[in-house]
Amino acid sequence: MTQEPGITHDQEWRPAPDERQAEPVKHIGFLSFGHWTPHASSSTRSAADTLLQSIELAVAAEELGADGAYFRVHHFARQLASPFPLLAAVGARTSRIEIGTGVIDMRYENPAYMTEDAGAADLIAGGRLQLGISRGSPEQVIDGWRHFGHEPRDGESDADMARRRTARFLELLEGEGFAEPNPRPMFPNPPGLLRLEPWSQGLRDRIWWGAGSRATAEWTARQGMNLMSSTLLTEDTGVPFHQLQAEQIQMFRDAWREAGHTREPRVSVSRSIFPITDDRDRAYFGMERFSTDQVGNLEGGQARFGKTYAGEIDEIVEDLAADTAVAAADTLLLTVPNQLGVDYNAHVIENVVRHVAPALGWR
Repeated sequence: MTQEPGITHDQEWRPAPDERQAEPVKHIGFLSFGHWTPHASSSTRSAADTLLQSIELAVAAEELGADGAYFRVHHFARQLASPFPLLAAVGARTSRIEIGTGVIDMRYENPAYMTEDAGAADLIAGGRLQLGISRGSPEQVIDGWRHFGHEPRDGESDADMARRRTARFLELLEGEGFAEPNPRPMFPNPPGLLRLEPWSQGLRDRIWWGAGSRATAEWTARQGMNLMSSTLLTEDTGVPFHQLQAEQIQMFRDAWREAGHTREPRVSVSRSIFPITDDRDRAYFGMERFSTDQVGNLEGGQARFGKTYAGEIDEIVEDLAADTAVAAADTLLLTVPNQLGVDYNAHVIENVVRHVAPALGWR
């Protein structure tokens, strides 16, 4: 994130009394699905390509002034699946940007082991982990979580199982001791009940839930998690996507306030944004100028998908200025086509961070 000369990150700029209040600075990061395909046209032809290029893109994004590097998690797919080694590597190679997920499917997770992994990654990154979790999206195989040894309890759905595991994960992140120590341990113990280690203080406040509906957003607020909303919602009321998402965000904030939480929550939205500034952009995304919202079916229910923003920089600025959900969020995640390679994706990020964002008053 850029700053004016002479102003440090610890200082807060305030306008003069006669100036109009400036819009808050918006955090801008990228979100990669981490695809790889053994095809000549792909820059990521193997899992190793995707993992190593993910690290390099995070380093490049930090150098360009972006604020975050986020990664999608999908099992049984040629995509990123086990996030914590990647997050730790990104944390070790960068010094400022947030690192995170969008999202980890909690149907697959062991909350205790996940607590240890997340704590380690967060400590390596110096407290920069922003961990997005959720019930997950449709997967590559039928009930894939069963292959991980997980079964819902009697009368419990897979979504219920995900929320139960989430509750335990959040509880463990509090860092309270709960396990009776061995009276004859191999190594000396601190006094009292033991917690999982390594524990990272403050990580509990940096957990986000990927909510696909307004009702789930309200549930997220009651649990004290930040809200992560993507380019699709699993409901449709007939209004444009950004309006429906803005309504979701407002309901989240209202529920947060009603729950009595003391800290200020964060909200992220994802968008596909491709400024057309050269022939590469035109070849890849020129036709996306005509993109519109789409309505379809997802897991038996109606869903609304947000459009892609593509066009000249002034066109994108005008379109984004009218996006009420982007305006309501403090964090914007750019979905990147990772198979086009590090250089091209860095080019896209640079155009948004250094040209689109300042024109919208975000920088």
